[in-house]
Amino acid sequence: FPYTTLFRSNKKVDNIIIGFGKAGKILANYLGDKGEKTILVEKSHEMCGGGYINHGCFPSKFLAGRAYKKPEGEMNGEEYYRTSVETKDELIEELNQENYEEVISNNVEVIFGLASFKDEHTVNIKTAEEECDVYTERVFINTGASPFVPPIEGLKIEKRIHTNETLMDLEEYPETLAILGGGIIGLEFAATYAKFGSKVTVIDKASRLLPKEDADVAEEVFKSYKDLGVDFVFDADVSKVEQDESSVHIFYSSNGEKGELRANDFLVATGRKPNVEELKLENAGIESSDRGFINVNKHLQTNKPHIFAIGDVNGGPQFTYVSLDDYRIVRSYLEDNGRYSRENRQPMANAAFLHPTFSKVGLTETEALEAGYNIKVSKLSASDIIRAKILGNTAGIYKAVVDADTKQILGVVLFGEDSHEVINLVVMAMIMKQPYTMLANHMFTHPSMAEALNDLFSMI
Repeated sequence: FPYTTLFRSNKKVDNIIIGFGKAGKILANYLGDKGEKTILVEKSHEMCGGGYINHGCFPSKFLAGRAYKKPEGEMNGEEYYRTSVETKDELIEELNQENYEEVISNNVEVIFGLASFKDEHTVNIKTAEEECDVYTERVFINTGASPFVPPIEGLKIEKRIHTNETLMDLEEYPETLAILGGGIIGLEFAATYAKFGSKVTVIDKASRLLPKEDADVAEEVFKSYKDLGVDFVFDADVSKVEQDESSVHIFYSSNGEKGELRANDFLVATGRKPNVEELKLENAGIESSDRGFINVNKHLQTNKPHIFAIGDVNGGPQFTYVSLDDYRIVRSYLEDNGRYSRENRQPMANAAFLHPTFSKVGLTETEALEAGYNIKVSKLSASDIIRAKILGNTAGIYKAVVDADTKQILGVVLFGEDSHEVINLVVMAMIMKQPYTMLANHMFTHPSMAEALNDLFSMI
């Protein structure tokens, strides 16, 4: 990347964006096209495009895809895994360069350095070569989030102990892998590495898998993972971790009994924290939540109206498409006084690449009952879906919750092959406020996973 010099001669600009994530990148182009002088500050040359491209959704789903496509009876698992990691790294390098080139324009300059607040209108930018204070009319904080590592004795991210970010850089094939945390991130990596051939054990504090989901859905996920060969230790508190050159020794207690586990590598998947430590938010008087995420209003403004927080750092759902929608909210505020905001954001689906993919939108059955709805529920086993048989994985369940009085869809869970595609059809029906009968009677193509929505909603 070429060395940038804009701020040498521009001590005053219209906008400073801190962080090269999805929202920041698109926002930089938008502001630059409007003729506004904008600086995009990114701490690392290796983070153009943000976490999604470099250590988030893109690499994890790429490796998940490679694991899924591993040839039947592949003998040299170590070589297949190493090649997958190397190919992933090459693609990331290409995408980094492409993202950098997409942003550079006459009005936008990318500076690789550390940004921090000197006051609410002045940002200090420090590169390897120099340091400068820049006055700006607006600031957009887009620094994202990173893995949280709990304070457990001996738990340090080094050698054979990893976060999801460092594990994906591991070229040495882990024959055994322990995972701390049975949430979505932990389960995604459990499926990926089990398919690569690793022996995987998940350790979790909860008494069952996915405690926020309905028990019947969580049980289907659990059964699928057991069939994949993944082991689980529930109700577990890890007290100490020791590691050497070849393995990690994990000490825990479960239901009052002490246990020990050895694995070649150990993944810590216990949540995420905002990247705010180096910003010096206190110098600008910016308020944060108890968990450290930056507080924002419906327009994504902080308590300082000219300072915005977009993407993962504001404590919203941590998905790339939410970051993109944060950009839309900011653009709406700048263009039309914020007609589109967090308050009228569309129903939001999420998809996790488990085994098979797990996708959902809206309320669970439990949540709908707690909210006081009069509901009807239908369930369909994935083993009854023709396309699932063709694809060779009949694990899973479709489940729908509808309002019995209005016929509106309240929530849907799709745990099945290609559910990350099918869920979008449900979201569109919900946005258009169509009754569930629209999906029950829609003419889907055959054979497809989507056509199972006919059966699911016809059973109501």
